Amino acid sequence: MIRTEHLVKSFDGRVVINDISVEFDQGKTNLIIGQSGSGKTVLLKCLVGLHQIDSGEIYYDDVLYTGLDFKAKKQIRRDVGMIFQGGALLDSSTVEENVRLPLDLFTNQTAKEKLDRVNFCLDRVNLDHANKLFPAELSGGMIKRVAIARAIVMNPKYLFCDEPNSGLDPMTSVVIDNLIKEITEEYSMTTIINTHDMNSVMEIGEKILFIHGGRKWWEGTKHDILHADNKELNDFVFASAMAKRAKEVL
Repeated sequence: MIRTEHLVKSFDGRVVINDISVEFDQGKTNLIIGQSGSGKTVLLKCLVGLHQIDSGEIYYDDVLYTGLDFKAKKQIRRDVGMIFQGGALLDSSTVEENVRLPLDLFTNQTAKEKLDRVNFCLDRVNLDHANKLFPAELSGGMIKRVAIARAIVMNPKYLFCDEPNSGLDPMTSVVIDNLIKEITEEYSMTTIINTHDMNSVMEIGEKILFIHGGRKWWEGTKHDILHADNKELNDFVFASAMAKRAKEVL
């Protein structure tokens, strides 16, 4: 579980995250949605520790993360996996080397232990044949699956996903969504996904947070969202559906 209380973040005097209090559930896919510029990406980066907040509190389970010193925060970060929007693989490294990187940086495991763990994670994302391939040899969907394998190689308790379906076709997006959901349930992780993809919302949105103007505007489940009495949320859902339809026509 990750919880925030009265979170505030500003840049150059402009408030981007304004008094957000929310709880993200363990073992579920928690989605953050909102228009471009709404603050959802900033919120995700605050949660993962890439932005320092102005005020408020962030809890990882029962630990006040924002009250820890650097050494203690580093210990918690070992339990964090991150899937970046473009995959963020190292172009000059093989798939095996990319997935092994966190083990090289944060563990004293033997070479065999590392390889066994890498192979386990690649098999889990159906890429058991891809060890010696380079990112340039992979499709967009394969890149995202390698990124997932790298994110879970340290067996994290918390998984952050920044637009994991960006640039993918609809069928591959469904595969990635289902894979993230399966892994979340299998390892009982607290998974937080920043997305604008309404397909993801309706497929795997167990808890959804809608950000508008930097504020928590609505929260609920995929079953609640189509019947929500919230103009800004309804406008966002309608605009997203129209954009998807236009993209399919093109």
